[in-house]
Amino acid sequence: MKRFLTPADLGDLRKALEDAKSVKNNPYADQALGRNKTLLLIFFNSSLRTRLSSQRAGFNLGMNVIVLDINNDGWKLETEFGVVMDGDKPEHIREAVPVMGQYCDIIGVRSFARFESKEDDYSEKILNQFIELSGKPVISLESATRHPLQAFADLITIEEYKTKPRPKVVLTWAPHPRALPQAVPNSFVEWMKIADVDLVVTHPEGYDLAPEFMEGVTYEPNQQKAFEGADFIYAKNWASFNQYGQILSKDRSWTVDEAKMALTNNAKFMHCLPVRRNMIVTDGVIESPNSIVVQEAANRVVSAQVVLKRMLQTIAEAYD
Repeated sequence: MKRFLTPADLGDLRKALEDAKSVKNNPYADQALGRNKTLLLIFFNSSLRTRLSSQRAGFNLGMNVIVLDINNDGWKLETEFGVVMDGDKPEHIREAVPVMGQYCDIIGVRSFARFESKEDDYSEKILNQFIELSGKPVISLESATRHPLQAFADLITIEEYKTKPRPKVVLTWAPHPRALPQAVPNSFVEWMKIADVDLVVTHPEGYDLAPEFMEGVTYEPNQQKAFEGADFIYAKNWASFNQYGQILSKDRSWTVDEAKMALTNNAKFMHCLPVRRNMIVTDGVIESPNSIVVQEAANRVVSAQVVLKRMLQTIAEAYD
């Protein structure tokens, strides 16, 4: 396994979930795999869960872990071609990335959508340069278009808490004061489409996700109708895709509250965090016994560790 961007990179999803159970039951079983190996985590954007969970996963596997916050700890990087570098960015990513590759065995990269150009964001210019130039396996710690470690952790959590073979899972848009990327909902939909769940997506007009993610997915414009009989409610804001990066609505009637949750089949509430209380979800819902946001966050260690373990196994096989 040389990269992790989509569920296809994991292969058989059932086997990946079995690996997750094993990792969770015995997180220190594979420390020999990571001994004398180094994980480099590169952050172009801020992080709490991704940084801590990835570090913990690396430590559980016996790895050395280096964290680099590009904005505070290194030179500002120029990422565009053909630029006369006479500004505040003294180093180009095309030199920096090969150098980073010399110092580690696996690289994780976090780089959000900039909302300056849909074409640039959806071509994943920064992430793909790490894949092209580093010479090392690359993990997406969240990119402009996807957040696969989060979606894998979400699926692990649903598997743990489901009470029937094929639960109804609802992804609902909710209001937010800022324009947020589509990465989390894109990946959530991408993973749930191939999982054994009944997926429904609900959002106001103008908030359709990119067609490649929504193909074959049930869309219900009426949020309350979407909630009916649901087993899991996953709330998330995202900015418009068609009117790229724009906030078209802050309609508080889309906030997940107790009345809406009462329409469900005693559903569990999920969110990737951080969450804006009483914008995305009311205090009463997120504080309720059915809120599993903390357990969901804990599974970020598990998802990262499964991915790292598989990459380390690939490295070991290359040396056999």
